[in-house]
Amino acid sequence: MLRSSIDLGTNTCLLLVADWDSSRAEVTRIVSDHARVVRLGQGVDQARKLHPDAKARTLACLRDYAAIVRQAGLDPARTVAVATSQARDAQDGLQFFSEIERETGFRFRTLSGDEEAQGTFRGGLLPGADPTGSVVIDIGGGSTELMALKGGQSLDIGSVRFTERYLKSDPVGPDEVAMAQQAVDAELRKLLPWRRELGPRAQLVGVAGTCTTLAQWLLGLREFDARAVDGTVLGREQVARQVETLRSLPVAERRKLPGVGEGRADVLLAGALILWRSMELLDFQDVRISTRGLRFGVLALQSGA
Repeated sequence: MLRSSIDLGTNTCLLLVADWDSSRAEVTRIVSDHARVVRLGQGVDQARKLHPDAKARTLACLRDYAAIVRQAGLDPARTVAVATSQARDAQDGLQFFSEIERETGFRFRTLSGDEEAQGTFRGGLLPGADPTGSVVIDIGGGSTELMALKGGQSLDIGSVRFTERYLKSDPVGPDEVAMAQQAVDAELRKLLPWRRELGPRAQLVGVAGTCTTLAQWLLGLREFDARAVDGTVLGREQVARQVETLRSLPVAERRKLPGVGEGRADVLLAGALILWRSMELLDFQDVRISTRGLRFGVLALQSGA
């Protein structure tokens, strides 16, 4: 059965059109997979309202996505469309999603942190992965989800949120990074009892823009290639070195790094810092990268699988 889903996050808007096998509860063929940086969460951490420019960017993107969905022979109203952290934080989120429905036909549902974490776990695993031994981390613009079969948590630490809150200089100063790291560590320590229950053999799986961008950079890929990125392994010390490199570079120089570019360069340091500290504090030696994520998982959640 051909189906479509949208994951509207704080920084990106993702559209998936795929064949879905309800008996196996999995995607059997990806028809098309689209990503665009819309930065809907611009300024939400402080203002608690959606910025007019961010709403305009997002609406333009969703108009294009509605056309893609219709071209695939699907109804935008039947697309599984979910919003995450920025929608939970913005006071005017409901009004904006009503406007989106009028303009595009997409009917958005705002996920709770727990729902986001569960959907990310189910959707992030690559085919053949063992769910019992996996821990999925999704570093979003507004929040970070860490999830395993034994549960997990959504934390209000994200690449856009922490860039706007702490990493304001260009290039970023060491004091700013130290403050951001202290705040990240304080949140991650809440998960230490959960981590101990998982045991030493748990494998960390990284999904979403921060993780896939760091993998592209490591591989030297100027153009995104999901087949090359899927399964790439980043060691903890490699991520630490990437954090230090990003800290030393102004945003204009970060844009020149393979796979980084516009829309990700200014917030990648915060995302990489969150990944590195997650690996350090929660004791993961490496992270295996997956280009899948919430947009895959919500298909399973909607089907009741």
